[in-house]
Order: sequence, then C-alpha cells, then structure tokens
Amino acid sequence: MSSQVSNTAPPETGSQPRYAAIKAHIRAQIESGQWPAHFRVPSENQLAQDFNVSRMTARRALSELTDEGVLVRSQGLGTFVAEPVPAGSLLEVRNIADEVAARGHSYANRILKLEQTTASTEVAVALGLAEGASVYHSIIVHLDNGLPIQFEERYTNPTLVPEYLRQDFSATTPNEYLTRVAPLTEVDTTVEAIAADESVGKALEVKTGSACLQIWRRTKSRTGTVSFARLVHPGNRYRLGAQLRF
Repeated sequence: MSSQVSNTAPPETGSQPRYAAIKAHIRAQIESGQWPAHFRVPSENQLAQDFNVSRMTARRALSELTDEGVLVRSQGLGTFVAEPVPAGSLLEVRNIADEVAARGHSYANRILKLEQTTASTEVAVALGLAEGASVYHSIIVHLDNGLPIQFEERYTNPTLVPEYLRQDFSATTPNEYLTRVAPLTEVDTTVEAIAADESVGKALEVKTGSACLQIWRRTKSRTGTVSFARLVHPGNRYRLGAQLRF
C-alpha cells in the first residue's frame, strides 16, 4: 500500500458545495494517476484542514465516494482508493470465475441453496415447462478477493441436466458446468436497475435498498431451454459493456 501524501487542495470555485469540491479533488487525483489503487487518501482531519471545512463535511465527501465504489474503508487503517470496477459483457456469456481470474484475483463462492422444487408460473414459462413441474434451484454468491460481486439465483430443467444437483459447485460454477454438458445455442438477456431487498443485500453485504444491477438470463441448447437465471451485482462493484464492430 502507498503511504499517505499531503496534496494542496484546489480553491473552491463558483457555488460548488464544499463536500462536492473535495469529491472532485479526490476524483481528479485518481483519474490523473496521482493516487493509484490502494493509495491511502488523506484523513478527514487532513481534508478538513486543507479545505477549511468541518470534519463532518470532509466525512460526507469520503462516505459518498465510498458508497459510489471510488474509495474503500478499512477499519483502523484508513480510506483507500478502490480497484477499478470489474466489467462484464452484454454480448457474451462468460464464466464469472474466469472473469475474476483474468483480473489476477482470487475466486470463491458461497452456496446458499441447492434443491429440487416446483416451477412458479414465471419459471415455467421461461423454461417451457408446465406450472408446478419439477425444477432444480440454486442460489450462489460469487466472490472476488473475498468481496461479493454477484448473487446468482438459477432454475434449471432437470430433463436436460439431470445431474445438476450432484455437482460440487464449490469447485466449478453452474455456468461452467452447463456450458460443458449443454452447449449454448441461444441466450436471452435483460438488464435492469433495482434496489437490493433484504435477502440480496445480506448476501452481497450491502445495505437494503442499495442500487444494484440485475440481469435476467435464459440459456438454450439445441435440445431446449436449459436454465433461467437472475444475476444481481452491487451497483458500485460491477458494470456492463459491449463492443460492436461493423
């Protein structure tokens, strides 16, 4: 970790609120490369002194940047510049464990549920089954360096993947397994912004009501619809992108 270096704060301009001026200064230092990932930013006391504001004002700036994922706080150590938010793709279905490994990070997961249940109307329609039909249901939280970045709730068609519940998903992911036994031929994806409910917030270690990115994904193979999944990411820890070439 880099040690803290005092920087002279720029003068406040126009009618910009003082806490916003502090935020703008911190963002500018990060974007210029002066403060790289893991750099310890000035303390509340130092910012209050540099900007001639109260500690409460400085605390608000740091808290908002932390909530936005720009900074990360470590109890007893200070506030640090966060690593860049990981990005996924809208145009391809990637194994999240591979995404994490590609960043040089450590992947892990928490299996919250792995069961056989009956299909609700929504799940039955998505999988092309009769309402009340038997389906497999899993809920797994995926971690990047110990930090939850995805809540995955998935329903799978037991006729097409009969061995699903017997898999060790601590060693592989549902995506990796399904891609191997039922190669994808078609994917339907819908993305929306939501507020985390209590169960998702607890699983992702964010406050209830926090902004999240929710992806609905239905995957098909040549034999039919294989799975219907809901993937929820904390809004300040993940983003989606796409590149089109013509």
